Amino acid sequence: MLKDRVFQVREFINIRLYTHRIYVMRALHIASVIVSLITIAAIIYQHGYRQTPYSLNLTENIIGISLVFYVLKFLIRIFYEFHPVDFIKSNRFEAYLLALIAIDQFVSWFTGDHIVQQLMQLVGFPGIHTYYNLFIQFYFFIIISVELGKAGRFIDYVKIGPSGLLALSFIFIILSGTGLLLLPEMTVSGISAIDALFTSTSACCVTGLVVVDTATCFTLKGKTIIMLLIQVGGLNIISFATLFATFYRNSAGVRMQSLIKDMVSADKLSNTRILLQKVFLYSIFIELVGAFLLYITWPNEMMFKGIGEKMYFSVFHSVSAFNNAGFGLFTDNLYDITVRHAYNLQLVISALIFFGGIGFLVLEDIFGIRNIKERHKLKWKKLQTHSRIALHTSAYLILTGAIVFYLVEYRHSISGYGIYGSIVSSIFQSVTCRTAGFNTVDFTHLGQPVLIFMMFLMFVGASPGSTGGGIKTTTFSVIIRSAISTIKGRKNVEIVKRTISSETIHKAYSIAMFSISLIFISTFMLSITEPDKNFINLLFEEISAFGTVGLSTGITSTLSYAGKVIIILTMYIGRIGTLTLALALTKRIIYTKYRYSEINVLVG
Repeated sequence: MLKDRVFQVREFINIRLYTHRIYVMRALHIASVIVSLITIAAIIYQHGYRQTPYSLNLTENIIGISLVFYVLKFLIRIFYEFHPVDFIKSNRFEAYLLALIAIDQFVSWFTGDHIVQQLMQLVGFPGIHTYYNLFIQFYFFIIISVELGKAGRFIDYVKIGPSGLLALSFIFIILSGTGLLLLPEMTVSGISAIDALFTSTSACCVTGLVVVDTATCFTLKGKTIIMLLIQVGGLNIISFATLFATFYRNSAGVRMQSLIKDMVSADKLSNTRILLQKVFLYSIFIELVGAFLLYITWPNEMMFKGIGEKMYFSVFHSVSAFNNAGFGLFTDNLYDITVRHAYNLQLVISALIFFGGIGFLVLEDIFGIRNIKERHKLKWKKLQTHSRIALHTSAYLILTGAIVFYLVEYRHSISGYGIYGSIVSSIFQSVTCRTAGFNTVDFTHLGQPVLIFMMFLMFVGASPGSTGGGIKTTTFSVIIRSAISTIKGRKNVEIVKRTISSETIHKAYSIAMFSISLIFISTFMLSITEPDKNFINLLFEEISAFGTVGLSTGITSTLSYAGKVIIILTMYIGRIGTLTLALALTKRIIYTKYRYSEINVLVG
């Protein structure tokens, strides 16, 4: 009886609220946009400029008021929902987040201290107040991301193809990163606009080429911005928007799913939402495990200022390695005297690079619970053809690269490393030149045979659907198999007892052609803008930028203004893919109803 009475009361309230519900929701949406813009401006001002006690207190109050606004907004939305319980269940992610904020603020009213601050003090973080403010602002970042996810459904109405949206999303990230890095508090003594653009592009495109020393030029805030750019650039901002859209609505539009399909190189549209969630879970899990392993493998020679700094170094290099970025917090990258011979550390980073460069579809195929159960139950069931090609090609390239590097350089760059150190360093350099960009040897003293072979490895790059660049391992494998089939006079191209479609073969050759053309044109232009530099060094720099590798013979910082612009464009094109850019800049293919007669053209 009581239940019926409650239901009647609720229905009465719903009827009364229905008439002005749409106006309240519209007002909340407008207010949310205004509050978000003001708070973003306050956060940027707080971190980007030197603060006085008054300005610091003002910005913190703005952030606090905005958090209160979002809590109240969520409560109002619950109040105006016809089924409040169902609404909370469908928005549980946002509910948990806001509940955590509310509890933290409630505890601070009674104890005078925040829960997060107490936890940071417990683990020994220096500058507790600063880190707490960063944590609160991370709260706000997630809330904004949720709001972005709610607007993600409007992508279905944007009259731009998936390729164009992917290309534009990276431009947005790069320009945003450039603006942030130009703020006074991000650098020790300032940075030019072109250098900020170069650094932002290198981080967003997970390349690792640097024109300024990351360790000494940027403050802690600047390094954190670079790390965030690496993470966002590695997974793409559209991935974040889509993920939060799925949390909000438990679904994504067809256009959004098509974008996800292109980003992770999936062959089906149906499971893209689930796959994207797994991509994030794999990324976070691997990066956390990598950070822990790095934490326990740092050499004793590393004199960290405290647990906080050691944790920060571990997280930064784990994110950089998994996303195949190659950014380091040492002046000489991993060639620094303190970590040059830390071989266990190098093995951990090599593993992170490999997992980040193998592709998310391959990770799901190998480690997915359902796939593991199926292979255990059905002994005949094997990995997917794509996974087998990617793994076999990657293994061959890594092994070949390690052998070549060891045989050529064991009397030169790695002569004093010992047998174990020489083997680990050879494997590490073979792995890292597949798009990571870390170095444990002095590249300025490497011989031309090694540089040439490294250029080949950088050109091939990582696997599709990964954080790496290059033409991709599967593309290289298809081209090689196609050439062998042509030489042997076979009509079909076969890989692991499967026939490759002609469309795939044409796409592989198109990617290779566009890539070679880009490298040729860019190198030609660099030879004009940098007449004083060795051609091999310029070619190495260009291929490194195209493959989003980040290795260099030491000429990056000495490039002219025009040379930096060329490398910036190359990194951008290399990250989004040459074929993606071509599709974004051209019209949709028009299929005609007629077909011309065939002729034979003499080739070769």
